[in-house]
Amino acid sequence: MKYEIVPVTPFAQNCSVIWCPKTKKAAVVDPGGDLDKIESVLITHGLSLEKILLTHAHIDHAGATQDLAEARQVKIEGPHQEDQFWIQSLPQQSQMFGFPEAKIFTPDRWLGDGDQVTVGEETLNVLHCPGHTPGHVVFFHAPSRLAIVGDVLFAGSIGRTDFPKGDHDTLIRSIKTKLWPLGDDVAFIPGHGPMSSFAAERKSNPFVAD
Repeated sequence: MKYEIVPVTPFAQNCSVIWCPKTKKAAVVDPGGDLDKIESVLITHGLSLEKILLTHAHIDHAGATQDLAEARQVKIEGPHQEDQFWIQSLPQQSQMFGFPEAKIFTPDRWLGDGDQVTVGEETLNVLHCPGHTPGHVVFFHAPSRLAIVGDVLFAGSIGRTDFPKGDHDTLIRSIKTKLWPLGDDVAFIPGHGPMSSFAAERKSNPFVAD
């Protein structure tokens, strides 16, 4: 599986374009905004957009989801249904943070722990990792040892838990019981900032180091 990180929105959110090199079919993970930047990556690599994948429904991750789904006639998969209230509040979130108006949508498929999603001939495992939001999910591509973790974990930090239905203890438990067992050799794309590895975070992250 190949990928390119596309920072979008004033929050510099790491949207990811991931694709199957054999079929050139792609998914956009967390299209928070700046669709022109995302479209440019699809065109540059000659990709056919197959679906949208969402880790969670905060505005910087999901704000342009419906616009992209309508423009490209693709389905939306994720997040977990516990984030439905965040989807319903997207218009209010966009006003609060000065984002372009975000449309409410209904995912074509809610995702749960143990589910799988496909992109072309590639398969990613879904892990439900609540704490930052109650319906947050992580996508893991085992063959390339890559996880797309949204706002669960960052290089040197963890996701905020002071939003509605956020919970610090739940987030720590998600990281330690869902992410660490995947292996120290796993590299991850966080929702913001540089990539890192689980090994590096277990060694030096002040919130979740061993």
